[in-house]
Amino acid sequence: MPHIALGSDAPGIRGLFDFRPETAHPLNALVEVLLRGDNTLTRGERELIAAYVSSLNACRYCFSSHAAYAAEQLPEGMLLVDQVRRDPDTAPISPKLRALLRIAAGVQRGGREVTGEDVAAARAEGATDVEIHDTVLIAAAFCMFNRYVDGLATVAPNDPELYAARARRIADVGYLALLAETQLPRRS
Repeated sequence: MPHIALGSDAPGIRGLFDFRPETAHPLNALVEVLLRGDNTLTRGERELIAAYVSSLNACRYCFSSHAAYAAEQLPEGMLLVDQVRRDPDTAPISPKLRALLRIAAGVQRGGREVTGEDVAAARAEGATDVEIHDTVLIAAAFCMFNRYVDGLATVAPNDPELYAARARRIADVGYLALLAETQLPRRS
């Protein structure tokens, strides 16, 4: 049960967006740019970074959501998401993505945990400055989102199909359009 009365039955961050709709748009705009905007990393790879960081933070709602969103957009689906969650060093991903996940894990532990060696290793695998930047920002943003969701003890459904259905919609229309479709009217 959430720590505060949200006035919504929506799970996770969606209930928080209903509670404070004025924060929903800017947070979704950030996620739209980071996870769906033009980038040399695929949408699935960026969702995988978000899911991985959420897993490291043990945020069940955010991990379940972004794992489903990644699976929807990766040819290997949930099998790859689970392999990365268990051990990115042995998962069948590119060396560049593996290096970026190491950077994301460093951010999750603390921003200063990302070393020059981590960045050099990512560059050696072909990562661009934009990819490194966006990996750090995705990881940092999801640390915030994870703490937001868990800090207010939001509800996290157990049914994977609930996350999968939303993932199909996110893949089709994106975060901002889905927010507009589902946003409750403002509280007075």
